[in-house]
Amino acid sequence: MVTAFSDKQRLVLDWWCDASPWRDWDAIICEGAIRSGKTFCMGLSFFCWAMKRFDGEQFALCGKTVGAVRRNLLYRLGPVLKKLGFSVQETVSQNRLTVRFCGHENAFYLFGGRGENSGEVIQGITLAGALLDEAALLPRSMVEQTVARCSQEGAKVWFSCNPESPEHWFYREWVSRAEERRALRVHFTMEDNPALSPETLAKYERRFRGSFYRRFVLGEWTGAQGLVYDFFDRSMVRPVPPGEMEEWRVSCDYGTVNPMSMGLWGRQGEVWYRVREFYYDSKKEGRQRTDLEYAGDLEALAGGRAIRQVVVDPSAASFMTVLRQRGWPVVPAENQVLTGIRVTADLLRQGKLVICEGCEDAIREFSLYRWDERAAGDRVVKRHDHAMDDIRYFAVSLGRAERFIGGFGVARPGW
Repeated sequence: MVTAFSDKQRLVLDWWCDASPWRDWDAIICEGAIRSGKTFCMGLSFFCWAMKRFDGEQFALCGKTVGAVRRNLLYRLGPVLKKLGFSVQETVSQNRLTVRFCGHENAFYLFGGRGENSGEVIQGITLAGALLDEAALLPRSMVEQTVARCSQEGAKVWFSCNPESPEHWFYREWVSRAEERRALRVHFTMEDNPALSPETLAKYERRFRGSFYRRFVLGEWTGAQGLVYDFFDRSMVRPVPPGEMEEWRVSCDYGTVNPMSMGLWGRQGEVWYRVREFYYDSKKEGRQRTDLEYAGDLEALAGGRAIRQVVVDPSAASFMTVLRQRGWPVVPAENQVLTGIRVTADLLRQGKLVICEGCEDAIREFSLYRWDERAAGDRVVKRHDHAMDDIRYFAVSLGRAERFIGGFGVARPGW
């Protein structure tokens, strides 16, 4: 249980109290660095405010998914609330928490927002308040609909988010206009989290540099620019390690007109090595290959090894059908580009993902894969990205079971 708070955390805990100059404001925005303690203190303050000010009302807890709300917010907060005397009962089938404290009882509903139509899931409910975790990752329609549903007298909205591009709509519409919207903006850096030891702070400062450092450690809303993986060079390329691999997998980015890229990955301990690859550019070769031919290429790449999983570009439905018919254990890849880049960058920096000598097309693309500096937001240039995509598919597939990224701990240039 937290026994000490930083000045900014105490501000978040007290901003709604009677003695606060912001007590009549409509919202609070906690934005800034990863691991800065903003989510925990905001969640604790939100529940204290709701149970002090209201009885018999409804509230919303919003995140990228309902699972993310439980993992990022409630996992740590739930035990603390119980130690403070709150009674918390969850009805999982209804994604609802019933919370009782000091004779008051309120309902807190969990909502997830994946697509632009996710605002529809919150329509029709009348709210006395809402907490939106990772607000910059939520669809605009959901944020706006949630704010509109907070129509009870005295309702307030609580936002937390890590920085994105300064062109992001949430920065332009809320963060930069906070005072105009009567929203208290509290900016966090890693140093605002007293739970982080000096050793942990030093570790993150070593891990990030340049735009990485500005966005993740200092919490600045700064634009992505230059190479996507600007830290990667040939000094990070390793020979294939001696000894047997404990597990084998394959990743595929499908292409007919565009290049087809496949990587063979072997695991030793906690490290995955890209030991071989296949790359076919039909424009250079003057002929497109069929799904059956590509299936044969995958078989040659595998070389008789026992492949546990083949992670495939989710748009390649016909190719996945052919592979399944041939008995390959196919898994459609997750294709959220920015999340995938975050995960890939972190695994490369930690040395848990290693590109081996001979994977020349992947090495070449690392030196060419760039952010689109003309785009209004964080987007990559859609060139030299085929090996980059298959590597990204593979990196994200490793986190499916454990979801180790937890909304932070991963990075990209400009983050």
